[in-house]
Amino acid sequence: MIENSKIYDLQPRSGTIKSIVLLLHGLGSNGQDLISLAPYFAKKLPDTLFLSPDAPFPCDMVPEDYPNSFQWFSLQSRDPQDMLKGAQGAAPLLEAFIDQQLKEYNVPASSCALCGFSQGTMMSLYVAPRFRDRLAGVLGYSGALLWDEMAPVNHKMPIHLIHGENDDVVPVEAYHMAKKKLSDEGFTVSGHTTPMLSHSIDEAGIQSGAAFLNTLLK
Repeated sequence: MIENSKIYDLQPRSGTIKSIVLLLHGLGSNGQDLISLAPYFAKKLPDTLFLSPDAPFPCDMVPEDYPNSFQWFSLQSRDPQDMLKGAQGAAPLLEAFIDQQLKEYNVPASSCALCGFSQGTMMSLYVAPRFRDRLAGVLGYSGALLWDEMAPVNHKMPIHLIHGENDDVVPVEAYHMAKKKLSDEGFTVSGHTTPMLSHSIDEAGIQSGAAFLNTLLK
């Protein structure tokens, strides 16, 4: 359960928490990895708390004794329906975690943004539109949209997607598919692809993401 997972954090420089950014890591990684983005984002967000939890399940694509490797759901099968079922199964855990942080720090959902990488982006794009209250927005790196036509959308928040054009893990076509589908559904979608970039985040992506978060939470 995610509430028992380790949570890495960067406290607001001002000492006052007015907003939250939840950082959701990719398959086989952990919260410590993605919290490394927080100091860059925090430069213009002095009142923002950054939280980066370990995903709730041990990664099933590494040896059992491999430490600090987690997943939101299994990717043993890359069939889109299997991936969607995985996101659906993990969604209540992430929703409960978001709700817990909002209550603990007395921050409204409208002042909470999700930032994901790869599988963390998949979870962000699945959960945010269906969360009970309207979240500030979603920043997604190197991910994909797992769209559920049967699950109602409760809110349409700004979404900013960034993807490397040489991504050999989640091909850049996933970016174009996500942007088109979300736009068709009425979301405001911004972002860009980066030539020669693989499955990672570069300086331009960090700056772009920081500017997006600043517009949401300033």
